[in-house]
Amino acid sequence: MLYPLKFTPIFKTKIWGGTRLKSMFNKDFSPLPNCGESWELSGVRDNVSMVKNGFLAGNSINELAEVYMGELLGEQVYGKYGAMFPLLIKLLDTESYLSIQVHPDDIYAQKHHQSQGKTEMWVVLDAKEDAEIITGFNRNIDKATYLEYLEKQKLKEILNVEKARKGDVFFIPPGRIHAIGSGVTLLEIQQASDVTYRVYDWNRKDEKGNERELHTSRALDVLDFTKQDSYKTDYTLYENKPTELVKTPYFTSRMLEFSKQRETDYMFLDSFVILSCIEGNFMLGYPGGVEVVQAGDVVLVPAEIKSITLTPQGKCKLVETYIAG
Repeated sequence: MLYPLKFTPIFKTKIWGGTRLKSMFNKDFSPLPNCGESWELSGVRDNVSMVKNGFLAGNSINELAEVYMGELLGEQVYGKYGAMFPLLIKLLDTESYLSIQVHPDDIYAQKHHQSQGKTEMWVVLDAKEDAEIITGFNRNIDKATYLEYLEKQKLKEILNVEKARKGDVFFIPPGRIHAIGSGVTLLEIQQASDVTYRVYDWNRKDEKGNERELHTSRALDVLDFTKQDSYKTDYTLYENKPTELVKTPYFTSRMLEFSKQRETDYMFLDSFVILSCIEGNFMLGYPGGVEVVQAGDVVLVPAEIKSITLTPQGKCKLVETYIAG
């Protein structure tokens, strides 16, 4: 029988990366000087996660998907995605602004990159007092206006800027312009895609003195210039009761804050479940044993496991992610 799987993180040094993933979650990304991203669970080509616990240690998630198929992924998930794990779970930490960027949808990404598109969401885990999130435009504009502000390097003037606060949730569909500001640590849940179009990079240069490539034409193809009434996900958290954050065809995510033992039944869910612990620690009981889960851990519960027990050590918070039928 399968069991809850943990994976070896894939650390990414970034020009904008920080060090808080070590201080907050004890992530050992040495010898990298900083860590912008920790890919906790990935099926992305050339960045496939390896199991680190139990008898399946050393196998990749895609190898296991090929062998265990619906038992691991769920029959409907395997039928749709095959042996490529369809989601990517990251922890991000920023010491400076990310580039302003946008992602394509499935149709455009498949045509130009033979890849999934990129629908994603963010859960802010920590933020400095003046930290910012850019998401969407602050007015309805057209391509000509957008290009005018871009060429004048005044793009931020027409973008929606939010103050980042711990607990904030942002949904980023394909086509929505966005960027994470300095001093933000967050959990990112997304389709298994690494296709990003860089719009503006603050004129910064890498260690060799080169500016990073921009993707102006591709970005223009996919940008949604429509202003939204609200960009932040509105939710209310009730202790010991899951709260739905985002529901899309690609993933559903719920947040759970709990301080007492919980029995969770997945009998009617035909999908794996990812538990991302963002605060505290707990014991994850399943029919074959117990797994210790701490803040910063991401655990994959195979689809064949239909009942788990969560026993917290004090108060805990996690984000639960699966693919609904």
